[in-house]
Amino acid sequence: MASDFYERVYAVVRLIPYGRVTSYGAIARFIGAPKAARTVGYAMNASVGMEDIAAHRVLNRKGLLTGKHHFGGSKVMEELLQSEGVEVVNDQVTHFDELFWDPSRELNRDNFI
Repeated sequence: MASDFYERVYAVVRLIPYGRVTSYGAIARFIGAPKAARTVGYAMNASVGMEDIAAHRVLNRKGLLTGKHHFGGSKVMEELLQSEGVEVVNDQVTHFDELFWDPSRELNRDNFI
């Protein structure tokens, strides 16, 4: 069960565009599990080191880098985002609303899952 859930999360995360960010909750809502934002976070924690999963693009609902301690250093997540042109100040993405990628708006759920 968890692995299927994680695979659905990873399928969405693979589609987050370069230089954009989303939230745990947005992914949870898109895959039909609106109360599972925390479990999306667990999936992101488990994915660190998987080259095809851009876990650094998944943040909390306020744009905070709450998962940064899973990246092998306190600044790694920030550095990955900054390498994509995403500005981070005090562990928070600036212009979060402008950079926010909502899978429910960008993807067709019926064709996706």
